[in-house]
Amino acid sequence: MEPAPSLYPLHRCKIIHLVRHAQGFHNVAGEADHRAYESYEFLDASLTPMGWDQVARLRKHVMTSGIKEALGLVVVSPLTRTMQTAVGVFGGSDVKDGVKEENPPLMAEGVGKAQHAAISSSGCPKFVAVEWCREHMGIHPCDKRSPIRDYKNLFPAIDFSEIETDEDTWWKCSSRETSEELHARGRKFIEWILNRDEKRIAVVSHSSYLIHLLELFGEDCSPLVQQEIRSPYTNCELRTVVLADRRATSKISASSDFPGGVPEGPSAGSDLADVIEDTGKELEDAVENGSL
Repeated sequence: MEPAPSLYPLHRCKIIHLVRHAQGFHNVAGEADHRAYESYEFLDASLTPMGWDQVARLRKHVMTSGIKEALGLVVVSPLTRTMQTAVGVFGGSDVKDGVKEENPPLMAEGVGKAQHAAISSSGCPKFVAVEWCREHMGIHPCDKRSPIRDYKNLFPAIDFSEIETDEDTWWKCSSRETSEELHARGRKFIEWILNRDEKRIAVVSHSSYLIHLLELFGEDCSPLVQQEIRSPYTNCELRTVVLADRRATSKISASSDFPGGVPEGPSAGSDLADVIEDTGKELEDAVENGSL
């Protein structure tokens, strides 16, 4: 059967901008030799100079397209390369030497191997780090995060309150998450997103995680649309999707809807009026025939 179009109330939907992090040093080494992913040289890998160039290009796009201006929240995986990407794309401008700002920066100066200026938090949406959208975990040290106490100094304006432990207790050196575990983590992340109040959200995550997350969607779509949803992300790629909550059981306000009927007055539609008229005639006939 051909897939049918879908229609959902707007207030049950969120616009999500999914982003894979820019190029990291582990990407370069791993492409040359896949065994490099198991090297502790790339523990919690940071962005390369090319990665920062990719960030600048995506930043220009989100600024000119109006994406950044409309954002209510930026959700980011708590690894250095994703946080660098998130603040570089959706954060404020670079902080110039000697300039003191009123609020803490999103990123301090010199984070990672490729030196970069501090990034301002001025005029930005809220940034929240969430473990649910971390990369496929285990065995690869590049996917092991640093202690949160270190991140708080490097990324002062990112909110880490959603993360329960200072040390990384999720990553295992001897075993890797199964696809089933990744899918389960993806479902928990979607639930977390749906429970937020914000309607326009950016999510900065990782290649394998996004592949597994998006495998949860698209079964009822055409092959073309399914491919658009599920195809792998390149470094610093952004795609925008609409997430609809079809399971809702409680009412919420719809800011774009208008109730109508004010002031009150007769408002029956023509079809309903016909039904009422037909029903009235049936009642009259029943009275005359003595059957009522």
